[in-house]
Amino acid sequence: MHPAFSVVFFTTATGAGYGLLALLGVLGGLDFIPADFWLGLIGLGLALGLISAGLLSSTGHLGRPERAWRAFSQWRSSWLSREGVASVATFIPAGLFGIGWVFFGHTNSWVAFAGFLAAIGAIVTVCMTGMIYASLKPIAQWHSPYTLPGYLIFSAMSGSLLVNGLLQGFAIGTKTLLACTVLLTLLGWGWKLATWRYNDRLEIPTNANTATGLAGGTVRSLEWPHTEENYLLKEMGFRIARKHSAKLRLITQVLAFAAPVVLLIAAFALPWPFAALLSALAAVAQFAGMLVERWLFFAEAKHTVTLYYGR
Repeated sequence: MHPAFSVVFFTTATGAGYGLLALLGVLGGLDFIPADFWLGLIGLGLALGLISAGLLSSTGHLGRPERAWRAFSQWRSSWLSREGVASVATFIPAGLFGIGWVFFGHTNSWVAFAGFLAAIGAIVTVCMTGMIYASLKPIAQWHSPYTLPGYLIFSAMSGSLLVNGLLQGFAIGTKTLLACTVLLTLLGWGWKLATWRYNDRLEIPTNANTATGLAGGTVRSLEWPHTEENYLLKEMGFRIARKHSAKLRLITQVLAFAAPVVLLIAAFALPWPFAALLSALAAVAQFAGMLVERWLFFAEAKHTVTLYYGR
């Protein structure tokens, strides 16, 4: 599949933003973090900013972005439409939670309830995003048991890195939060390795023979149905060399997983502000690494429509 940057940035930014929003809603509602004005303003501003930037970026891949609003009407049958509805609906409790935290200075009572609703909305929206890809049967690499849990794990992982960096910056981070962030990063690393292993061993049952219903021998295309590339080949016929894929997988592991783990472990032993600096670097490195991981997520996927073109 063609790895358009608009969609790559969308899945990376919204995953991190919704993960951060969910954690702030839960931790704030349970009074695990103080209702500080600047902490709430920066934290919720970062979460909603990432979500908004990601959603706006996704429209860049549309042929007619001004008609994007029509996608909301197909929520009965489309995971994309359901994601749009859930993403907009989540802004309502998130806004109320932000108002209570930033302007009223507390995260209990109705503010806590709004925070929990925002967290639920964030989780539901990430599930909808994951199902957009997990429901596509023509793409075997996405239509697997690893896709939806992967979206949830990576969102929680990215969100925890941002929460940890935020709290460390305000000198209120804890060793427990650091440890949980490391564990989530290791979980994400393991899940990504398992996903790659599954995809590399995947045997796609559909081929030119089964598509045409012709048994015996090997069906092959003698010539293309047209003389130049069309939309299908541009969007669904993208191919990446094996050597480039291996190199990008290594970059993903270093930036998204290994570097954050090393930096966070070092933060255990160092006092503030060094721990805060390392936590911030870990979050930045992981975001860059997840951009590469999302690029590979699209580039390595193969759509069965390419069988029509002899690929």
